[in-house]
Amino acid sequence: MNTKASSARPPRATRKTEKKITATKVLVFGALGLLLYEASAAFIPIALALLLALILSGPVEALKRLRVPRAAGALLILLTTLGLTVGAVDLLLAPAQEWFASAPKTLQTIKKRVTPLVRFRQHFEELRGNASEVAAAKPASPAPPVVVAPAPDDPASVLDSTREVLLGAVTVVIVTLFLLAGGPPMLARMTAAVVDDLRAGRVLFLIEKVRGEVGRYYLTTTFINIGLGIATSLVMMAWGMPSPFLWGALAASLNYIPYLGSATTLLVVTVVAMVSFTDLVQILGVAGSYLGLATLEGQLVQPLLVGRRLAVNPLVVFLALWFGGFFWGVPGILLATPVLVTIKVLAEHSERGKPLLEFLSHAGRQ
Repeated sequence: MNTKASSARPPRATRKTEKKITATKVLVFGALGLLLYEASAAFIPIALALLLALILSGPVEALKRLRVPRAAGALLILLTTLGLTVGAVDLLLAPAQEWFASAPKTLQTIKKRVTPLVRFRQHFEELRGNASEVAAAKPASPAPPVVVAPAPDDPASVLDSTREVLLGAVTVVIVTLFLLAGGPPMLARMTAAVVDDLRAGRVLFLIEKVRGEVGRYYLTTTFINIGLGIATSLVMMAWGMPSPFLWGALAASLNYIPYLGSATTLLVVTVVAMVSFTDLVQILGVAGSYLGLATLEGQLVQPLLVGRRLAVNPLVVFLALWFGGFFWGVPGILLATPVLVTIKVLAEHSERGKPLLEFLSHAGRQ
């Protein structure tokens, strides 16, 4: 009996080896996280280019099947995408600048209309006045020296920020073009350089699965968001909101961020309605109408067109958004969802990916 029990246990040397492997993995992941955090300026454009290439690879491959050279198709699709993006930004730039310019006035209007906060401030001022009267009865202590911080060099900081943005944008465009023009042959050469010949076919299979699934997922999501943006614009126009197309574009853009995007849009349109209208019915109508559209999109349209297969556990999504924002800011938040979808697709086609798939799946199911 002792022999059977001892044979069922793993040898002590094996347990030590497993502990060393686990410790090594922890160190590797820790070093990788530190590298991604410290070298974010270098990794963010590459990651955004990979995402853009995944999204646009479907149309490029469709043109390739129509006997259009892959390089020419990649250039055409990329230029078309950039042209549409620049046109949309130019169309919405004027109303956005107008709202940013009126931000101080908007804040004053909100301050006047939110009466509970005003009353709380008045009460706080009374308490502070009483405290100052009590302090005046005591001997005043010498005030600490005031340290005046030097004013930042605004033109230089703006120039540095503009240079970084332009450099990142150019990097994204160039890397995306190379990835689209190279296609599967370039992936095959890159895979063969880091993986032996026996596993290269399997790695390429996984890459194609990720490319197809993520590309279809984001193309479908893009059409859904465009529909949400159009519906939001029409609803805002019906309620008499100023610049209705601006709020439709905001809804379509932020809807790429799960949960947080629609919540942010709801907050923004509600604040704008509070500033623009005095009628409580209009304010509640604007907020309720967008809430209804967002609920319809999230609970009916998205599951119907995208499906539950690529749905991810909401808690995991929130954690990914938090860590993405902590490491890379806004780009990290944008990349959190595609990274989760990619990991889930890889887990679906991996022999040992079932525990990870159950962890990522919506409500614990595939």
